[in-house]
Amino acid sequence: MKPLLAALLLLCSSALQAQTWPAKPVHLVVAYPPGGGIDVMARQIAEKLTARWQQPVVVENRPGANTIVAAEAVAKSAPDGYTVLMTTDATFSINPHLYAKLPYDAQKDFIPVTMLVLLQQLLVAHPSVPFDDLQGLVKFAKANPGKLNYASYGSGSQPHLSGEMLKYKAGIDLVHVPYKGISLAVPAVIAGEVQLTFAGIASSLGPLQAGRIKPIAIGGKQRSPLLPQVPTFAELGYPEVETHAWFGLFLPANSPQSAVQKTYLDAKAVLDEPGFRQKQLIDKGYEVVGSAPDEFVAYLKKDSENRARAVKISGAKAE
Repeated sequence: MKPLLAALLLLCSSALQAQTWPAKPVHLVVAYPPGGGIDVMARQIAEKLTARWQQPVVVENRPGANTIVAAEAVAKSAPDGYTVLMTTDATFSINPHLYAKLPYDAQKDFIPVTMLVLLQQLLVAHPSVPFDDLQGLVKFAKANPGKLNYASYGSGSQPHLSGEMLKYKAGIDLVHVPYKGISLAVPAVIAGEVQLTFAGIASSLGPLQAGRIKPIAIGGKQRSPLLPQVPTFAELGYPEVETHAWFGLFLPANSPQSAVQKTYLDAKAVLDEPGFRQKQLIDKGYEVVGSAPDEFVAYLKKDSENRARAVKISGAKAE
């Protein structure tokens, strides 16, 4: 009888835990350093989830190795729902094609919970360049091969993949100049160190309004409501030039479905709060998503396939 009693107690304990999750602090592991856009959003969401759950949601920044440090830590954590990864497309859509070996399996070690937001990047230029649109850029680049350069924040980064795909589809020669951080690319264009870069609306809107850089095109299927005058790559005939990034939440594989569903539903409820949605997301250039777990899984498959092609075309590799 003792083994049966023990099994019943374990079953009751598991059922109780599922009903009361979260019953202790939740750790939100952010794959980037403090201060950036994803960190700011993580702290805002953590504060709101803390109020909803009546349990602390503690943000832990675990930057390093193009998000690999954080991903490995969460993949190896207990699958109890109390360790959540907040990261970008780099972890799941790009790294598996960029690195020969990873300490995590993007498909087997995690449960996608929800894509929070989608970001489309702009192609921006120094005001001195002799063109104001993508057609002019392509014409100038063909007449002056190797004379235009563009900044990224490293081999295999989103700006690098976007730049190489543009080169490939337009048949032009642009010189890639990698910088060591995401915050350095726009200042490099402003200073005239490089002529072009791809940047998010949040980091480029101020310099654009001040005339320190000028917009050429933006990613996505539709123009941004914040920059309605800027055409998309798709409408200009280059739909393959994808400039997007996304922020999403993940749990370790085998985490309780109760934790997956509650994290998804409550995170979506936070995104749907009118004041937060407009002021903290839409007004900063984010496209609010809040996808269900199964929708996120389907999106990840397609996104990974597209990024695999972009990495192959770029020739990017990482050790």
